[in-house]
Amino acid sequence: MFNRDYNENPFIVIWELTRACELKCLHCRAEAQYMRDPRELSFEDGKKLIDDIYEMENPMLVFTGGDPLMRPDVFDIAEYAVKKGVRVSMTPSATPNVTKEAMEKAKEVGLSRWAFSLDGPNAAVHDHFRGTSGSFNLTMNAIKYLHELQMPIQINTVISRYNYDHLDEMAALIEELDCVLWSVFFLVPTGRGQEKDMITPVEHEKTFKWLYELSKRVPFDIKTTAAQHYRRVVIQNKMRESSQTTANKEINYQDALMNGTTGQIDGLGRAPKGVNDGNGFVFISHIGDVYPSGLLPIKAGNVKETPLATIYRESEVFKNLRNTDAYKGKCGVCEFRHVCGGSRSRAYAMTGDYMESEPYCVYIPKALRGKKKAGTV
Repeated sequence: MFNRDYNENPFIVIWELTRACELKCLHCRAEAQYMRDPRELSFEDGKKLIDDIYEMENPMLVFTGGDPLMRPDVFDIAEYAVKKGVRVSMTPSATPNVTKEAMEKAKEVGLSRWAFSLDGPNAAVHDHFRGTSGSFNLTMNAIKYLHELQMPIQINTVISRYNYDHLDEMAALIEELDCVLWSVFFLVPTGRGQEKDMITPVEHEKTFKWLYELSKRVPFDIKTTAAQHYRRVVIQNKMRESSQTTANKEINYQDALMNGTTGQIDGLGRAPKGVNDGNGFVFISHIGDVYPSGLLPIKAGNVKETPLATIYRESEVFKNLRNTDAYKGKCGVCEFRHVCGGSRSRAYAMTGDYMESEPYCVYIPKALRGKKKAGTV
């Protein structure tokens, strides 16, 4: 696990079981629909895919959607994966499909964790973002029952301009709900997500610093998505706190991550080094199309036609994404590029080029500071 080569095998695989969902979330990457797509991977397709995933050094597998519970065979698929030895978690939508029976079945088949989305500390904020009245109350009731089942709970939150002013309240609620992990997503303008919904680059930086300080005093773990530059903030703070020499700073970036919030190993097995789109991370759509992530809509192949391992290891887009030295702009010369690399999804969404610099990072790499002062940048 610790020595996994991301050029060969991913650390995490996300499988979009279906795009069907009853919610109308403002940011929905999948632009979910009410009805299932008849082209979805079948149960037999799914078993073959799980076999292929297992052979890729058995990465973590996450079922997402849409709403995975819109598939009647979701627990059959999960049971097959668990019996195979794959570590599985699921991120269903908080709809009436989340029944006590569904949660009991999830525990019975051996799902490692259940993840719910919570995007506000109250119904007004959360339901607005999710586009459905009653979503907040459904989520809270489901969390209460999962605690009764003694099943670990992860909360996913998308940071946007709609909840940026409520982060302290959100953190207090996460702690009150006794969750094991707060997975914080930073909005990428794709699908239904719009640029106007995002917080500013400066607000990203402020949130990273706030998350780092929060991580030192709360009982739950914190993980970020589409916020690779949070790793830089963790490293900078760790180095500052340890008062190491400049020479040591250069060689201990990965150590700082491993000893900090983004490098811990949680119950499902946290990545010992940060993943990025196509670099330790792969996404499979409901119809079998393979992408570097669900937020980077560049198709690299289809699992019905080509084995997942071949697509991940050999497709041009995946190989490009894993070559951090080839990144453009300031990301390409940044001293943090091998542990950060910026969000490739956001770079693509904002510039049309997945190799361009992370557009919502305020950091100026050391290599550019002299030029900037001289007025050449």
